[in-house]
Parts: sequence; structure tokens; C-alpha cells
Amino acid sequence: MSNNQLVPFHLAIPVRDVQEARDFYVGVLGCSEGRSAKTWVDFNFWGHQLVAHRVEGYSAESTANQVDGDPVPVPHFGIALDVEAFHSLAEKLKESSIKFIIEPHLRFVGQPGEQWTMFFKDPSGNSLEFKALTTPQNLFAKYFVTE
Repeated sequence: MSNNQLVPFHLAIPVRDVQEARDFYVGVLGCSEGRSAKTWVDFNFWGHQLVAHRVEGYSAESTANQVDGDPVPVPHFGIALDVEAFHSLAEKLKESSIKFIIEPHLRFVGQPGEQWTMFFKDPSGNSLEFKALTTPQNLFAKYFVTE
């Protein structure tokens, strides 16, 4: 794999209701919809394929891991945006009355991984993190974080 070529990932997640997922991922986050069936739907998740599969009675459970003082939910997924897009999305989420697990804020201040971050859940309880590194080329910087 070339380090210079972004290869889209494919992620399938469980949801309790396909229409509810559609309303959130398209209506709130602004993803476009691709293929769908009665029990699943594809979304263009910032150039990646996110598939929401209906699972009867699904309720996401998560645990937390301390990261720079925040109780980060695990598992979670999301996107690394640029700083402007991060703040624009944060405002859109606030206007949509999305409840944050972790409010948008700057963490790892002064370190190579300095980043804006926010966590929230989709309607099925899946945890999402959106982040924006203040120095984007440090996304894969190798260093040890001391907390």
C-alpha cells in the first residue's frame, strides 16, 4: 500500500432502525446515500463506505478509556477533518441538538498530536469521534503520549 494514496475503508455497523440511521447520517451529518435494501443502507462517509445494518433490538454498549483527561467511549469511529470543517460540523451538530458525550475542545495541547475533538452518538448508540489535528501531517506521527 502506498503511503501517499488514501484507500477508502469499509465499515459495517449495527443500527436499530435503517430509516433512523438514514435521517442521522444523511440529514444531520450530510452523508450521501448509496445502495440500500430493506435491512441495510450504504453511506458515503467522507469518501469511505459506511454500511448501517439493522439488528433487531440493538442497543450499543460501550466502555470508556481515559485519554488526556476525557472518558473516551470504546468502541468508536469517525473522521479526521481539517480545523475549519471540524468547527463547522460542531456548530451544525449543536444546531441539530446533538448531545455530546465529550464537548468539542482542544486536547494534547503543545504535543505533536494536538487536536480538536468531539464525541457523540448516533440514534442507535454507536459512538463517533470527529477530530482535527492542528498540524494535519502529524496524524500518523509516532510518539508516546504521557498522561
